[in-house]
Amino acid sequence: MTTWALPEHIEDLLPHDARKLEHIRRLALDMFALRGYELVVPPLMEYVDSLLTGTGHDMDLATFKLVDQLSGRTMGIRADTTPQVARIDAHVLNRHGISRLCYAGSVLHTLPSGLGKSRQPFQAGAELFGHAGLEADIEIQQLMIDALNAFDVKAVQLDIGHPAIFRTLIDLAKVDTASADDIFVATEAKDVQMLKSLVMEIPDLIPSYRNALLMLPTWYGGVGVLDLAAAALPGDQRIASAIAQLRNIAAHFSAQGIVVSIDLGELGGFNYESGIVFSAYASGASDAVARGGRYDEVGKSFGRARPATGFSMDLKALLPLIADQPTRGAILVPAQVDATAQTIIAELRNTGERVIAQLPGHDADLHELGCDRELVKQAGGWTVVPMRNPG
Repeated sequence: MTTWALPEHIEDLLPHDARKLEHIRRLALDMFALRGYELVVPPLMEYVDSLLTGTGHDMDLATFKLVDQLSGRTMGIRADTTPQVARIDAHVLNRHGISRLCYAGSVLHTLPSGLGKSRQPFQAGAELFGHAGLEADIEIQQLMIDALNAFDVKAVQLDIGHPAIFRTLIDLAKVDTASADDIFVATEAKDVQMLKSLVMEIPDLIPSYRNALLMLPTWYGGVGVLDLAAAALPGDQRIASAIAQLRNIAAHFSAQGIVVSIDLGELGGFNYESGIVFSAYASGASDAVARGGRYDEVGKSFGRARPATGFSMDLKALLPLIADQPTRGAILVPAQVDATAQTIIAELRNTGERVIAQLPGHDADLHELGCDRELVKQAGGWTVVPMRNPG
């Protein structure tokens, strides 16, 4: 076994990608801050009792667990930051009005979420607590789209769904919890054959409910899908309200020229969403580049019910979609210089210049260093001049 090899789906970020990641991390956090979102930094791990509160079975499976040597209790390494931020809002900040929070950091998954996916995504996102109306959902989705536009991600498309429709059908059909979890997974995966098998196994299921559950993953497309669903689904107020919300969201973003698709089989990433869920897709990406949704039930599970909606994106997965940032050449300086040169070097760095010392005994690889200028002593003074021997 090679001792320096990394685990599968765990990788280093080398200077080129690390520089690009840091660039978009700063862009995102600066954008969030300008809109009133305060930065929080939750711990990488905490007790699983808290970490998994209010989340679904799939979050439990995605979470690495270990025993705390101090307390003997089981701890988990976060697989998603949203529940931690919900905990901070509910029990640490304990605000009663609107709370806007954001974050950026690594999470860890026991298994990759898809083909070619990393088990250590770098997750950035924003959460809005305290407002149950569509205004909060629209604000969060707009923030996500604005962030992707700031990264210059091309051809962003918005997909929206509403798990309340699925849950209402499960409730009306009186499906037991274990079967409901299996049906959730099949619906979310668009596995029509598995879904049919699961639904047909439920005894005494009213045919209209069976047909509605089977149709959910097929209702995908433009707003006309909502007309088809409204005609076929049971006449329940919860379903009618969900369809009305989806219409409003679609109208709002379509008016901006954004392509909006309805997906009634989209139920949310970790099965804790309670309202509108959404995903952003972009040119050149085979999967969603950002996801989010409303998750009021998580705050309730922490003992303090709070309306909440938010989104997150894996910045590492975005790197192939983002153009390289132009970098200015560096200035090469001798390793040993006098006080005057040290002052000049400090001033150059204060203005954003990269200044690199050439250590004695090494021929500087100017291509690797990116040096196109050098600091030299001429006529008794120090001057920055073009590299005399750039090759």
